[in-house]
Amino acid sequence: MDFFISNAYAQDAAPQGGLMSFLPLIVIFAVFYFMLIRPQMKRAKEHRQLVSELAKGDEVITNGGLLGRITDVSESFVTLELADSVQVKVQRQAVANVMPKGTIKSA
Repeated sequence: MDFFISNAYAQDAAPQGGLMSFLPLIVIFAVFYFMLIRPQMKRAKEHRQLVSELAKGDEVITNGGLLGRITDVSESFVTLELADSVQVKVQRQAVANVMPKGTIKSA
């Protein structure tokens, strides 16, 4: 009966280069950089520019959803007029977007 069963011998493992073992990690890092990190850095740069260019009279919307016109700009805060004689002070970083002129009239 031994002639039906063949002996199994271990084969020599194919040697892998050092670069080939790190290739999947390099590819994963490249995908994360171009799909997640780079777009996030671009959005952060655009937001910093938007916040630095805020001026009196701009109509803005905050992260909390408040729509108002800027009446005063200081180093860290802006004062928004939400309605007649209703003003709130918010941090500059809380401004999410500058809206086109006339947005408050149409809202």
